[in-house]
Amino acid sequence: MAELGLNEHHQNAVISYMRFARSKRALRLKTVDSCFQDLKDSRLTEDTFTVDEVTEILDGLKVVVHSEVESELINTTYTNVLLLRQLFYQAEKWYLKLQTEISDLENRELLEQVAEFEKAEFLSSGKRANTEISKPKLAPLNEGVSELLSKEITRLQEENDKLKARLKTVEVQATNALDEKFNLERVLKDLEKAQGNQETKFKSQETADLEAKLATLKADFEKSLNVSNENQKSLEDNLIATKHDLLRVQEDLLLAEKELEKKFQETAAYRNMKELLTKKNEQVKELRKRLSQYEAED
Repeated sequence: MAELGLNEHHQNAVISYMRFARSKRALRLKTVDSCFQDLKDSRLTEDTFTVDEVTEILDGLKVVVHSEVESELINTTYTNVLLLRQLFYQAEKWYLKLQTEISDLENRELLEQVAEFEKAEFLSSGKRANTEISKPKLAPLNEGVSELLSKEITRLQEENDKLKARLKTVEVQATNALDEKFNLERVLKDLEKAQGNQETKFKSQETADLEAKLATLKADFEKSLNVSNENQKSLEDNLIATKHDLLRVQEDLLLAEKELEKKFQETAAYRNMKELLTKKNEQVKELRKRLSQYEAED
């Protein structure tokens, strides 16, 4: 129909997905910008910094930005997988097998074509600003084991989303813990410089409290990471088991189809039709034989 070579319905679906991707991309860019702004507001409060302090600040910023970018890339991958799952789900309902060409995902000409399509759709004078794109719902497959598997996959996806949110919270806590650690280390350095040779006499309680607090934060952070890793491993095991169950169900459906075809061949209607065709073939042979005799006499 247009630039992408799709009909109107499919092109509207592509536009809807691109709008969703643009909003997610803009939100993530705002998050990255806020990381730099938070760094400016919280750390860049002095006129001069040493090389070690600048290195420390950049390392902390690197951890935060790396986490944000990695989270977005992972989320984009999962989102694309869910989109493919919707398409394959509809195809399997009608016993279709879709094929994908991975090499086309790096085709520069096609990528530029998509970029031009996006620019024409979202950066133009707003020719589709008031257009509402229909969002058809996938029809559920309410048949036996397939319905149970669908519910189980939905439950696992919800659990996966909860784990992602929890992991995000842990990452934020870890970032806060690192910032607090840097602040505590700076306080310790200031105390050591101020106390000098009298460190043994005046350090005592305050420094001990700071060290204890730092140790507690480190232990909590390691504990949170361990819990997150265990939950992630459990989720992966559940997804693998569900995939195996789905493959077994597909095999059962194929066997059932073959069995149904076999039973149809054994029905009386099928046998009667086969006998009728056999009689018709014999009659045709007899007529041809008679016709050949008449032709020989002529």
